[in-house]
Amino acid sequence: MPNKYQLAQINIARMKGVNINDPIMKEFVDNLDKVNELAEHSEGFIWRLKDETNDATNFNPYNDEQVIINISVWKTVELLETFVYQTFHTDFLRRRKEWFHKFGKVSTAMWWISEGDYPTVQNAVELLDYLQKNGASQKVFDFKNKYAPPTS
Repeated sequence: MPNKYQLAQINIARMKGVNINDPIMKEFVDNLDKVNELAEHSEGFIWRLKDETNDATNFNPYNDEQVIINISVWKTVELLETFVYQTFHTDFLRRRKEWFHKFGKVSTAMWWISEGDYPTVQNAVELLDYLQKNGASQKVFDFKNKYAPPTS
């Protein structure tokens, strides 16, 4: 029987504030729980990286308090796209320049994982870096260059 695959994703942002508690970040932070709850109740959502505060803003893989990451797992690219581009989350996506600087060539990376095999922070960061350096491929891709799950 072939493996079933799920979509893992990381997105990353460099805050305009000195850290997540900077006043410039207040509206973004005030809505994090609402956006995270919306994600968790969205069709196709499977898992997201979070700590005891229920978010991922305390993870610091770049050793830089201005960089925040989000890692999640979804059933399909299409269901992730629906959440990103057709929900309350979209309002914050449109306004991201209020809170964030541009982060390199690409700020979102996606890749297929075996069902139930959740990504580590280190693995996700490495794949984002790989995408930035090498472009989209079956290994790791973005919304503009999507790849279907492996067939085996």
